[in-house]
Amino acid sequence: MNILFCSAGRRVELLKDFRKSMDEDDRIIAADLSNLAPALYVADKHYLVPRIDDPNYLDAILDICRKEKINAVTTLIDPEIELLAKNRARFEEIGVEVLAPYAETAELCFDKFKMYRYLTAHGIAAPDTWGDYSSAMAAIESGSLAFPVFVKPRTGSGSVGARKVQDAETLKTLCEADPTLIIQRLMDGDLDADVYIDTISHKAVSAFSKRKLETKIDGASKTISFKDEKLFAFIREITELLKFNGPVDMDFFYQDGTYYLSEVNPRFGGAYLHAYGAGVDFVKLIKNNLSGNENAPVFGNYEDDVVMMMYDSVIITKVDSKQ
Repeated sequence: MNILFCSAGRRVELLKDFRKSMDEDDRIIAADLSNLAPALYVADKHYLVPRIDDPNYLDAILDICRKEKINAVTTLIDPEIELLAKNRARFEEIGVEVLAPYAETAELCFDKFKMYRYLTAHGIAAPDTWGDYSSAMAAIESGSLAFPVFVKPRTGSGSVGARKVQDAETLKTLCEADPTLIIQRLMDGDLDADVYIDTISHKAVSAFSKRKLETKIDGASKTISFKDEKLFAFIREITELLKFNGPVDMDFFYQDGTYYLSEVNPRFGGAYLHAYGAGVDFVKLIKNNLSGNENAPVFGNYEDDVVMMMYDSVIITKVDSKQ
């Protein structure tokens, strides 16, 4: 298996985990626009490429795929997911599996209000959401919503701009400054799940669920594993509705005995390291799919109460200052 990680950035530990599960002749290729992206230096080979919004970017990635005989490509940043999804056919023409959702699902994942309406229209529980200040205030005045509420950008990622709001004056100020904000009912029980969607059957075949103990701006930094068949069934229901392909990170709330789908990041989540460390190996599932084999569904093949604690580390290497 030769796999290309686009926008590899800081995801050093993810690439290291891949290496542990790969055969000796398998290769990891990494690409990024910066020669100071640490993950480049744990790959077998790396490339510097243009920005993802550069007109030449996609051709550069396709050229790497041809040159390195890539079998699968994925990205580690949200803004690139739609680009890969919309150009799936160009990759498939040269025999490359795109580990990203199909275009229509990718579009939903990055429009949180559109996703909310789609989910609720199909019977999937999601936190009550209002698309603008006036509709949220109407709900507050009618008694169907109360402060504090939660706001976040309609198209944001990485928790940027997301916050709890205690009063109407603050809510109005924030919404006037950023009209893209959506307003949600504040909920407890923050948790997530790493899910693998088989690229042949297109069904969920593995999931690792964990409660968040500590969260930073780029995701959960301390988590603890748990298992619940009710959540696994909910995950299967969600993935039958949407067209994912490969790794997916799902955020949930759990309140009053019900799971609610909060957001979907259709890529390797930052805390997938927890799943891998607890024995839930998506790398083997990818390799099996690329060999033409469908993976059998296996849920809950890990222990409860396994804790992940992220910490700082560094890469020390020599780089070409001319790049």
